[in-house]
Amino acid sequence: MADAPENPPQGLVASLVALTAPVREAVEEVGTVGDLALRAVVWALRPPYRLQLVVVQFEFVGVQSLFLVGLVGLFTGMVFAVQTVYGFRRFGAENMVGGVVALSLAREMAPVLTAIMVAARAGSGMAAELGNMRASEQIDALETMAVNPVQYLVVPRLLAGLVMVPVLTLVFFLVGLGGAWIIGIKVLSLDPGIFADRIRTLIQPADLMQGLVKSVVFGVAVTLIACRHGFYASGGAVGVGQATTRAVVWSVVGVFVLDYILTSLLTPVG
Repeated sequence: MADAPENPPQGLVASLVALTAPVREAVEEVGTVGDLALRAVVWALRPPYRLQLVVVQFEFVGVQSLFLVGLVGLFTGMVFAVQTVYGFRRFGAENMVGGVVALSLAREMAPVLTAIMVAARAGSGMAAELGNMRASEQIDALETMAVNPVQYLVVPRLLAGLVMVPVLTLVFFLVGLGGAWIIGIKVLSLDPGIFADRIRTLIQPADLMQGLVKSVVFGVAVTLIACRHGFYASGGAVGVGQATTRAVVWSVVGVFVLDYILTSLLTPVG
């Protein structure tokens, strides 16, 4: 009589489950965010159009983030100017500092760091607010009153991220360029004419457009991820805290993943 096949050891099964858990979680996250995005787009096209809620979210995402984004942009430009001058002076190319700093800010640093700042400030606030509404059953109350919660809560925040993150990215770029100018010209004694000429020479409209395209995608992604974790939060106060933490973490991860994808698609090679 043939021996029956042996079952796999329980320890091996548990190890495989543990190893594949992050992949399953990431796939589930993408699916949930995609479902919420589709519902938000559908409800954004249907009346009633609550413009007052949209304006409130514009102020929350854009105006209230302005100082933080400007401050980070200023010091980013200053630090990058110092490091670039230090490196380029090794082979006598410090005259290229202005163009290199502007190019880096326009294509990469401004959209990425702006999105991270928005995720840390506005995204965490969105997740916490929606999570508290879920815990206190306010979202259920909206459904009871025949008000679609996605249209009422998610759509205004999504529109705010879509519009205000590109605006903040432009602010970051201009302030960062100003910080680089201050350090390069006033502190490190670079020639102002050459500094400005290299900016005009190296920066093309396509470079600014790439940064704006990235900022639009990042703004939508950050707000969607924040709304997803807050909207589906559970477990009371502890669950709200965990949802807020996950919203920020997944937003930052999403920004870097999308940044690589968009850079690969938008940057000509060869």
